[in-house]
Amino acid sequence: MSNLLDLVIAGGPTMIPMIGFSVATIACGFERSWFWYRLLSKEQRIVHNVLEAAKHDLEEARAIAQRATNLPIGRFLVAPLNLTNPNPETFHLAMEAAADKEFIEMRKGDKLLETVIAVAPLLGLLGTVTGLIATFGNLNIGGGGSAESASKAAAGIGEALITTAAGMIIAIMALLIFRMMVSFQANQIDYFSEVGSELELIYRQNWYEPSQNPRSHLPALSRMD
Repeated sequence: MSNLLDLVIAGGPTMIPMIGFSVATIACGFERSWFWYRLLSKEQRIVHNVLEAAKHDLEEARAIAQRATNLPIGRFLVAPLNLTNPNPETFHLAMEAAADKEFIEMRKGDKLLETVIAVAPLLGLLGTVTGLIATFGNLNIGGGGSAESASKAAAGIGEALITTAAGMIIAIMALLIFRMMVSFQANQIDYFSEVGSELELIYRQNWYEPSQNPRSHLPALSRMD
């Protein structure tokens, strides 16, 4: 721990905001990991139960989705099922609106990570410049140079190298987390679209179309010769 503190001190003033960025990045990574773990570990079971129930009882499907509203998939499925006898267009619009809202929630943290990816290397570069300025300021060209000035020059070079490395490490860490999140988001957009289409098809075939033509699902009468 003392070695880390010494490294931060050696890196100079620009290490202070970079430490803040690193803490924010790690916290965002843990929060988003927990979010995606909860969603991905439960959503397939929830979707299966809701779609199976929707084929026979919309109220039961709504109840199953309602119990899962602590997750995006539950809120997405319950939105159209909460409507009372909607037409297919209204049913579809309710799903679209719910999906858009959930996709915004899934992108939480993106702006923070994008900022870290852009700013951390610049802070590292700034630390490099200030370190080199300190180095040249402590060089005594042609003056024989004492041990003290040499150590000050070495400290300036150390500051330049430490801040450069720190900025790159923080930016790489944020970029990896960001790309992982973007991949999950893209997969969820496709999955929501697939699930929504299947639920809409079930609603159309099993509930809306029979209600518009009640005689269509009555058993056919045998013809009498």
